[in-house]
Order: sequence, then structure tokens, then C-alpha cells
Amino acid sequence: MMSLMMFFAYLGDAILSDWVPSYMQEVMKSALLMGIVMSFSSVIGFLSDLLFPQLLRKFDSRKLMLMSILTSLFFGVVLWGTLIWPVVILFLVAMAIWGVYYEFLNFGTSEFVSVSIPAVSRSAVWAIMGVFRSIAYFIGPILGSWLALSHGNKSVLIVSVGAVCVSLVIWFFVGSDRNVRVGDEVVPEKVNVWMEMKHWVTLFEYVWPVLTISFMLGLMDSTFWTTGTVLSDKLALEAWWGGMFLPFYTLPMIFVGFLVAKWGIYKGKKKMAEVFLLVAGLSLSFLYFANVTFAFLLVSLMVGAASSVVWPLTDAVYSDIVARMKSEGKHMIGLSVSMISVAYIVGPILVGILSEKWGEKMTFVIVGVVVAIVALFLLKVTPKKIRMPESEIQAWD
Repeated sequence: MMSLMMFFAYLGDAILSDWVPSYMQEVMKSALLMGIVMSFSSVIGFLSDLLFPQLLRKFDSRKLMLMSILTSLFFGVVLWGTLIWPVVILFLVAMAIWGVYYEFLNFGTSEFVSVSIPAVSRSAVWAIMGVFRSIAYFIGPILGSWLALSHGNKSVLIVSVGAVCVSLVIWFFVGSDRNVRVGDEVVPEKVNVWMEMKHWVTLFEYVWPVLTISFMLGLMDSTFWTTGTVLSDKLALEAWWGGMFLPFYTLPMIFVGFLVAKWGIYKGKKKMAEVFLLVAGLSLSFLYFANVTFAFLLVSLMVGAASSVVWPLTDAVYSDIVARMKSEGKHMIGLSVSMISVAYIVGPILVGILSEKWGEKMTFVIVGVVVAIVALFLLKVTPKKIRMPESEIQAWD
């Protein structure tokens, strides 16, 4: 039921993730401005990452998932307002809400896996949840594009909000997990952002290789979901199946997720994640040689397949660390998801600049080369086991 609930939440988001960048670029007439506005959601997400470890310290995964669903519904309502009043300030409000939604979702899923799932099964559970996510993100762009072309922008929002409402209905039927930590919902009287940043600095010293993997994944992902949506639309003008560029990126996780779950990887997760990150970067750089639609789709499929291995392995590493940190685990969750936020702050602006100067195709090539170089570096320097300052961490309470 948890995966089914997440599927409909992801489906609503996937429809909008494909539609929003193209819609904003059409309204704003600028890829760079679109990228800047898109990145604002991640600025708010990053600020949320600083506050949530303390504000949500005693919230269990069920409550966090409810907050994410309600925030997603609010996001759809504000986007509806942009159809009537398409001004930048309203888009910024929508992006801010979107950023908070993602953080509630990230904290909820991370809390669920870290607390409820034994260490030997975490890679498999992340992989299975990734399967449901990928099915949603495969269907979403196709459905969203068809709705926008056939029935207009309003239909996109109606169907998206409808999917999230289904997720909310399912939430009411999902009982609280006995293994999930349930605590008082009283918000702490004092939130110390400076202290949270000091905790992050301490953690960063030990987990920076894994955080770097997350940043690279986020950079590639943000490129696909911003510049990639525009490139997909352009390819669709040449051949209808060119519009599958983005769905092909999300398709592999549907199948690869089952393979990762079957492998049951328990040890060596970091190194394997870095190997597949290297494969993803090299595959993306091969787009330089793509001159026909089929080649674009093949590269998208290869990058999606490699990334589909990296995501659950990286998430499983984080879950192991969060479990080891016990009551202080939300600090690690905040830091880990902040890397995606930072990537989505830097990514849309960077690829917006590159796209205006070099075009969408070369933007992907440049990102791929950077990812491959970083992956090679990580393979040389990442230790076999991450050792945490456990006594210092427990003193944070």
C-alpha cells in the first residue's frame, strides 16, 4: 500500500515535472529565466533541509507523507492561478511550494526505510520503491504531453491533482507501521540553523563521497527535467516518437529496479554506485555523436539504466548511516537531500546558460563529461567503510 500511495503521488508530480518547464519557457520566452525560476524551488528546498531535522524531529514517516501529499495539492492550486495570471511572482510561489513538497517526501521515505527496514534489505526496498516511481515518471510525461496537446493546460492540472487525491485516499487506509518511530508532534521551541550547519560540517567530513554521488545524480536529473523536456519537444517535431526522450530516461528503473532488488546488494554499495555513475556520465557524453532520433533515445535509455542502479544503492548507504545515528538520523537525511536541492539550484541555471549558448544537445554532452570525470575521481578516493563519530553524534541530543 505504501508503494501504491507513492505511485499516485509520483504520477501527479511526474505529469507536472514534464509540463511545467516547457510551460514556463513558453510564457517567459527564455530558457535562462525558466532555469532561474525552477531553481528557486531548490533554494527553498535547501532551506527546508536546514530546518526540518529540528522541526520534524518527532514526526514519523506517515505524518511526513501526509504533509507531502497536502503540499502537492496546494502546488497544483497555485499553478492553476498562473493560467489566469502568468506572472513571475506567482511562478516563484509555486516553485517554493514544490520545493517544500519534495523535502517532505524525501524525509518521509528516508525515515520509513531507515527505521522500518533491516540493513540487508534496504537496497532492495529502495529499488522496489524506485520501480513504482519510475512507472509513474514513465507514464507521467507521456500523459502530460498528450493532455496538453489534446485538451489544453487545464486538463494537465486536473489530472495531476486527481492522481494526488487518489494518493490521499490511500493514505487514510495505510495504518501506522508499528516499527516506525511515533512521537509527540510538538515543534521544538528553538530552531538553531547555525547548530544544524555545524552538524552538517561534521557529517560532511565523513560522508562527502556519497554526497558527491548524490550531487552528480541530481545534476543529471535536473538536466533531463529542464533542458531535456525542451529537447524532447523538439525531437517530437521531427518524429512523434522523438517525444519519448524523457520517458526513455525513466523507463529502465521499472526493470532495473527488480534486478537491484534481486541482487540484494549489502556490501560494496558505494563502489558499485560510482562504477555505474561513471557509465551514466560516459553514456551521456556519447550524445555528441547522436544525429538521428533513435540515437538520442538510445543514449537516454542507457543513462536511465545506469542511474537506476546508482539511486537505490546511494539511498541504501544513507539509510545505513541514518540507522546508525539513531535519534539523530534526521540530520543525515537533511544533509543528504540537500545535495539534490543544491544540484537543482545549480543545474537549471547552469544548463539554461549552456543551452542558450551551445544548444540542448551539447549541454547534455558537457554534463556527461563532468559526471564521468567526477566518478573516476571518487573511485580512487572513496574508502571501503564510512566511519562516523558516533559518540559526538549522540551528544547532539
